Amino acid sequence: MSPKNWTLLAVVLGSSIVFLDGTIVNVALPRIGKELPATVVGVLEGQTYVNSGYLAVLSALLILSGALNDYYGRRRMFAIGLTGFGITSVMCGLSPTMEILILCRLLQGAAGALLVPGALSIITATFQGAERGRAFGVWAAASSATTTLGPIVGGFLVDTVSWRLAFLINVPLVGLALFATIRHMRETRDEEATGRFDWLGAAVIALAVGGLAFGATRGQEQAWRDPIAFVSLGIGFVALAVFPVLMARSRNPLVPLDLFRVRNFAVTNLSTFLVYGALYVSFAFQGLFLQNTLGYSALAAGAGGLPVGIMLATLSPRFGALAGRFGARRFLAAAPVLMAMGVLWYARIPSTSVPWQANVADPATFIPSAGYLVDILPGSLLFGFGLTMLVAPLTTAVMASVPVQRSGLGSAINNAVSRVGAPLISAVIFVAISASFYTALASRVEGLDPASPEVRAQIQPLNPPAAGVPPNQAMAAREASTDAFHLAMLVSAGLLLAGAAINGFGLRDQPAAEVGEPVAADNPAGSPA
Repeated sequence: MSPKNWTLLAVVLGSSIVFLDGTIVNVALPRIGKELPATVVGVLEGQTYVNSGYLAVLSALLILSGALNDYYGRRRMFAIGLTGFGITSVMCGLSPTMEILILCRLLQGAAGALLVPGALSIITATFQGAERGRAFGVWAAASSATTTLGPIVGGFLVDTVSWRLAFLINVPLVGLALFATIRHMRETRDEEATGRFDWLGAAVIALAVGGLAFGATRGQEQAWRDPIAFVSLGIGFVALAVFPVLMARSRNPLVPLDLFRVRNFAVTNLSTFLVYGALYVSFAFQGLFLQNTLGYSALAAGAGGLPVGIMLATLSPRFGALAGRFGARRFLAAAPVLMAMGVLWYARIPSTSVPWQANVADPATFIPSAGYLVDILPGSLLFGFGLTMLVAPLTTAVMASVPVQRSGLGSAINNAVSRVGAPLISAVIFVAISASFYTALASRVEGLDPASPEVRAQIQPLNPPAAGVPPNQAMAAREASTDAFHLAMLVSAGLLLAGAAINGFGLRDQPAAEVGEPVAADNPAGSPA
């Protein structure tokens, strides 16, 4: 293979293991809770920290890592990230206690933060024009495939061998990526970077992004009963308010504010916040609704998402190449509309929809139910095709809107926006559907007090009622959960349509020959530094 193809293989593998680890471990958590002793934290508490701690550290360090890639060299930092991810994967796989596993997951998140923005900035520095768009498409396809396959692979490893392989499976992938990086990847960095690195700015933005991501995630996990969630959100918002003031006064700011004067960069990040928030809500709430309300088996709920994963894996390179050739605006305006149409289809699913209860022990159950074919599949096809049209062109637009020397930072900011926007928007919608759920429940059950702690402990939105709940209340809860799910999908559709409008009216296309050069800012301050 050519050095370019080896480089693409390295970055695809490097970023894919980060996405894989974010999903494969979810399936292993129940077994981890049963097998690992926990003394300092409880079992359930430990399970949540194994997942949310990893994601919080990964999110918090993205912008710092993107800047480090540009400042010290992308090949160097990518190799460090791969080495760290491989070592911490082994540490996770060999952890003797829950507390040690949590610590290793935090370290693994820090290593992973070097890989995602590093991968995109390396592609930007290595490929040009339509070739770059195609490379982004390959990256998107591989990332989507690993995310989709993660739960399936994780379930197989947990059931047949051990949960520890969910971590150790990373090691051979890291080895191959590290070989390609060291032997075939050329070093690139921001040659214009001078002065001291802005470590103070890095600390403040890490507090901002990490605080918001962890607080929103923790709040939902604990139904907003944990004060740690509110403290974390408070720290995040304060740090976020301080950060631009700090950047404006710094001689060598971590994030030059003139970057946000580049029209396409500002527009794509705003639409990313909305669209990825809607995407997160759709996936997360749909899984809960299908299993807990309609009665789908876990296997069926997972298999129901395969059409989306297949489209992402097969068509993303094509849309990436088209965006690189013709510009991303038309795709980024149309894609969220298709996704909104799919989400609106979900908003009509009745509470009486026949569930699909696939079971590995009974191959006959692999045939989808009529409820899935009529109520779920059409929406999934629309949503999946729209998402496939979105991912690679969005990446192309973001990376084309920043100078190549700042590509690591640009990628990191966009990744951080998506990782903060998703849990924040989800948290707001969760509060709204909870209020809607208990109002609908009270209207269906005469004399029921929805504010009663006992009622709220036994009956919760998008969750099966506790054992012993009267049949009439259980039926009312099913219908109220369906109404709450519909509300969540309607809000998601609105966010997607807003994202489509922002992209359609706000983005400016670049000719193929210019893709990779930064779009001119709306004033001289936005020109490349």
